[in-house]
Amino acid sequence: MANVRLNESRIAALRPRKSPYDIRDAELKGFGVRVLPTGTRRFFIHSQHEGRRIWRTVGDAAGMDLEEARRRATELLAAIRRDETPALAEDRLFETVADEVFARYGRNWKPGTMKVNRKYLRSTILPRFRGRNIADIDRQDVQRWFASLHATPVAADRSAPVLSVIMRQAELYGYRPEGSNPCAGIRRYRRRGRERFLSEAELHRLARVLDSHEERHPCKAAFIRLLLLTGCRKSEISTLQWSDYREGRLFLRDGKAGPRTVWLSSPARHVLEGLPRRGKWVFPSPQRQGPVSTTIFETFWHRVREEAGIADVRLHDCRHTYASIAIMQGESVTTTGRLLGHNDARTTLKYTHLSDRSVREATDALAVVLGEG
Repeated sequence: MANVRLNESRIAALRPRKSPYDIRDAELKGFGVRVLPTGTRRFFIHSQHEGRRIWRTVGDAAGMDLEEARRRATELLAAIRRDETPALAEDRLFETVADEVFARYGRNWKPGTMKVNRKYLRSTILPRFRGRNIADIDRQDVQRWFASLHATPVAADRSAPVLSVIMRQAELYGYRPEGSNPCAGIRRYRRRGRERFLSEAELHRLARVLDSHEERHPCKAAFIRLLLLTGCRKSEISTLQWSDYREGRLFLRDGKAGPRTVWLSSPARHVLEGLPRRGKWVFPSPQRQGPVSTTIFETFWHRVREEAGIADVRLHDCRHTYASIAIMQGESVTTTGRLLGHNDARTTLKYTHLSDRSVREATDALAVVLGEG
């Protein structure tokens, strides 16, 4: 961040970079110009008042000359010292910026992620920050908001990353000073994990129940076996196309973390090759064009888990079982994370606390569920 005496020719000579950057005026303290990656130049003021950091856009350099910008900045800085913070036409309300971020950055999110993020924006973020100038929201504001959600830790932990994205993008759009994300370093709530993995006895019981349903519900039983054998997410298996299965692998084109390859064991290949091929989908919907809804498998699973005496186990816990076994069989966190399609190794680390003995038991029993022979 440079400090120079700003003049029209110097501002005109500023060139965009990959990230926004600021040039501060050596003549008027707290006044400067920000250059965005798009080439847009915006005049701003940045001041401290009674422990609060205040950052405001004064105007766009394309539509305001330097003399006018410096005059308005002087007035605004004086107003702040008088404990007045008049609104400017260029101020960005939080909700307006949030809409812009969802429209522009939201294209990086999958539809399901977009839906969940909008839910938390409406329910937990906007009620707190609506009507605020986004440049005035500081770390203390965010900490108080996060603390207010202590009764709903899941909502707090899922909302915080959404708010962080909005603040980070606001910096890139020139609405906040660079490096000012007030969400940085916010620690998530410690919650008792819901991770559950199947013991040897549970795997034996599950195997017997799946065998009993094999004749009448072969596709549903195969679906559960594939979850255990691959560690894939429900949506990744339910939306499989036959063209995704080749060379002994699954080439997932649209996993949660993006495209990835899943290497299949012999039992997993056996399950797939035992399924009928009726069109392009491995699990086609009987009512419409496209893959079957996971609701069908959830309903089947509720019946199966009751019969197997594992009523507290979710379908997603098949993935936890796979991950835990991989970790305790000596696979590294990095390798296991790749097997599961995790982007962040910290997501995989939660499996490492499981006992060696319990996981060894599960490993020995897993072959029974795989349907040997």
